[in-house]
Amino acid sequence: MIFPLDQLVKFSGNIYEITVAANRRAFQMSMVGDPLIEENHDKVVSLAAMQLFNQEVTYRIENNQ
Repeated sequence: MIFPLDQLVKFSGNIYEITVAANRRAFQMSMVGDPLIEENHDKVVSLAAMQLFNQEVTYRIENNQ
């Protein structure tokens, strides 16, 4: 699996937000040893981004003011 550039180009939201969300999701997946990482040949950031674009995982912005 490679990074989903076609979906990134079509994305109408904030690119910075989804990039940060994908990186944080990738970190979560690697910390718990998600079996999907092994199935997809360790491309954890691409896998995390696909989960976000396919809305398998959602994210939210917390306002800590």
